[in-house]
Amino acid sequence: MPNYALIIVIVCYLLLLFGMGIWADRRSNSKWVHNPWVYSLSLAVYCSAWTYYGSVGIAATDGIGFLTTYLGPVIALPLWILVMKRIVLVSKQHQVSSIADFISLRYGNNRSIGAIVTVICVIAVVPYIALQLKAVSETFDILTTGDKSNSLLTDSTFYIAILLAVFAALFGTQTTDASQQRSGLMFSVAIESVLKLIFFLIIGIYATFYLFDGTIDIYNQISALEEFDKLATFENMESSINWYFMIALSFFAIFLLPRQFQASVVENTSTNHLKKASWVFPLYLLLFNVFVIFIAWAGKLVLGNQVNPDYYTLFLPLHHGHKLIGLMVFLGGLSSVISMVVVSALALSTMVSNNLIIPYGFLKVLNKNNSESNFQTIKNIRRVAIFSLIIGAYIFYVNFNIELSLFSIGLIAFVIIAQLAPAFFIGLFWNRGSATAAKMGILAGSTVTFYTLALPFITDVFVSNSKFTSDGPFGWELLKPYALFGLDFMPPVPHAFFWSMVINLMFYLVFSVIRKGNYRERNYAEMVVNASSLKMGENAYVWKGEANKTDIEQVLIRFLGAKKTHRALTLFYRKYNINPNEEKADARLVNFSEKILTGSIGAASAKLMIGSVVKEQPVTLPEVLKILEENKETISANKQLQQQSYDLQRLTDSLQQANEALIEKDKQKDEFLDTVAHELKTPTASIRAASEILADDDDMPEELRQKFLNNIVADADRLSVLITNILDLEKLSSGREIMHKRTNNLQSTVKKAVDGIYQLASRKGVKIDASQVEDVTLVYDEDRILQVFTNLLSNSIKFVPEHNGHININGKDLGNRVKLTFEDNGKGIPQEDMKYIFEKFYQSNNQNIKKPLGSGMGLASVVKSLKAITALLK
Repeated sequence: MPNYALIIVIVCYLLLLFGMGIWADRRSNSKWVHNPWVYSLSLAVYCSAWTYYGSVGIAATDGIGFLTTYLGPVIALPLWILVMKRIVLVSKQHQVSSIADFISLRYGNNRSIGAIVTVICVIAVVPYIALQLKAVSETFDILTTGDKSNSLLTDSTFYIAILLAVFAALFGTQTTDASQQRSGLMFSVAIESVLKLIFFLIIGIYATFYLFDGTIDIYNQISALEEFDKLATFENMESSINWYFMIALSFFAIFLLPRQFQASVVENTSTNHLKKASWVFPLYLLLFNVFVIFIAWAGKLVLGNQVNPDYYTLFLPLHHGHKLIGLMVFLGGLSSVISMVVVSALALSTMVSNNLIIPYGFLKVLNKNNSESNFQTIKNIRRVAIFSLIIGAYIFYVNFNIELSLFSIGLIAFVIIAQLAPAFFIGLFWNRGSATAAKMGILAGSTVTFYTLALPFITDVFVSNSKFTSDGPFGWELLKPYALFGLDFMPPVPHAFFWSMVINLMFYLVFSVIRKGNYRERNYAEMVVNASSLKMGENAYVWKGEANKTDIEQVLIRFLGAKKTHRALTLFYRKYNINPNEEKADARLVNFSEKILTGSIGAASAKLMIGSVVKEQPVTLPEVLKILEENKETISANKQLQQQSYDLQRLTDSLQQANEALIEKDKQKDEFLDTVAHELKTPTASIRAASEILADDDDMPEELRQKFLNNIVADADRLSVLITNILDLEKLSSGREIMHKRTNNLQSTVKKAVDGIYQLASRKGVKIDASQVEDVTLVYDEDRILQVFTNLLSNSIKFVPEHNGHININGKDLGNRVKLTFEDNGKGIPQEDMKYIFEKFYQSNNQNIKKPLGSGMGLASVVKSLKAITALLK
């Protein structure tokens, strides 16, 4: 493929990613952009060109050793999710924008620690970026037909580096607040993660199932080679020990690499996303490694040692004339490069500007300018930093690309970054760790790393006939860089990692014990160590002195602008119920002001800027601990008050519901009394009218007289039944009803109840089937049970369809109890009425369009009777 054609492909691919990023930025609140899947996939920025190409190379030369790069992160994930919750919580509370800011914050916003961490990260990551450029350059040359150019102006790698720098600058410098999430960038990284995985799986399937007949075929052929044992097993005990050190190295990397901190902490929008990431990311790594060993074996069998094994993934399809697959492999590697370079350059530029350039050079300049000028200055500083870092990586690549492989550059970067581990991890859980200890540990460990890893490489490259590596300085064998103090069984990288960690940890612990931190360090240590339980916000910050609100506000306006400052301070005053007209500022406002400045100029610079307008007084360590303890007690008291308030609210809601129920019952009771009065009045009036007619008309025919007399008797019976029901219900409610228990046959009692309402059922055409009632003998008050059954049957007859109604009665002996059921084909009871049907006076409002039939006492009488009978049977 011609050079220009591949460059056009690269440019189009970058434009596509940039377009998707812009789309995502404009829809940052969309579920397609803001979700745990995007967050989880963005963590795959860990898989760089080293992973994409270098893993295959190491699998082809050293066998299963490539797995250490992935086992560390997988092992770290259970701990990762617990530690990361604390880190994210602290970072969001204090507007942390980089790992340098985080470590500086832990040790009291110490400026020199932020600077040291930044320098360490730059030294580690710039060669790592060079590794990415090396991968792009070499794969570009493999895929194109042109020759490698030695001229800067005709070197395609230089232009690719410039394109990546522009891409990073466009995404990373849109705002001065580096702690803000970049939704578009992370969405693009997530898309790239998917693409590079798909392309890598395609080449894996191609090598395994197209070039060979599957995994068994490859294994059978590779196992015939003499060097197969080296590729599939550990050579000796030393090799297995080295494995553990390499796993530990990658374990630290997943936490400490600037790009990983950027993706996992700064770009995190919800701690809930960590749960999904804890299994999606390991699954991603697993899928990425499914075909690594088979691609390496396929390359070994097909290409042998003729080509660089790092690029078997590209050589295999090109060797067989499949250029399209080769192009897809190249784009997958390019995706790995773009995501790593852009996110790393963004993270490093923030660290360089906030921890080196601004606090050590531009702080006075920024302090004199207005907000608009400062915005532009900070953006320009970060843009220059991005270009400088990537061009610096290009220069490193040009001078050292021949001497170092992809794998070796990556491991050296991991060892250098690991020097942050003691200060980072121990500082999270031990509040005694001091700033002096952190600085001494990092510097001592870095010195050992330089001596045991970088210095031998430099002397071998630039000093001819040097015996420094083989004999040690001045011939002192105990100081040989690759066998320090006689430890000679480890390869250079694990050897350097071991000694640097031992020295680093020793310095950190010793200086933490002999040199206590000042009150500010201890204050921040308490806030970080107790972050999960000590959620006190600005109240956790201990400060004494004099500060004017106006002075602090002017500093904020200078960096944030008047509008943003006014909005932030208004929210702050409302949160803590502070009078905005109060001129004197307290510790809360001082701490809040430092926080909101941190995202723009870094924690150390924010401390210096706010410190320049306040008069701080020293606070002793006992005072710090006392104030923090009082704050803890206040929080505990507030939690108790909140719980009591919650309980009172629940009680108030319950009382309100009970009151509404009583009102409803009272309303139903009034309706019931109206119904009872009407029911009693109707037969009384009928009896009176019939009696008057009989008294006034002596000549009435006998037949008509008898009819009036029958009506009087019927109405009198009806009146008697109503009065009896009311009295019975009152007795049952008060417990004054006397039960007459005798031995009775349930089947016979049911038959009596059915016979009693037979005429009523016949007139309406209702069929009653009691044939399923078993022959059971029980002790009960038959009259009362008959009343229960009669009430139930009467209600059923009332509501079943006329001429088509049927009622089924079933009775079963269950041993220690009897189950009796009454079923009918009536309209049923609405679900919302089910909890009220056994209450007195209640009548459903959904029976029909007319006033409900009856008085509302039927089922209430039933349940009262049954409760009374049950109580007597116990």
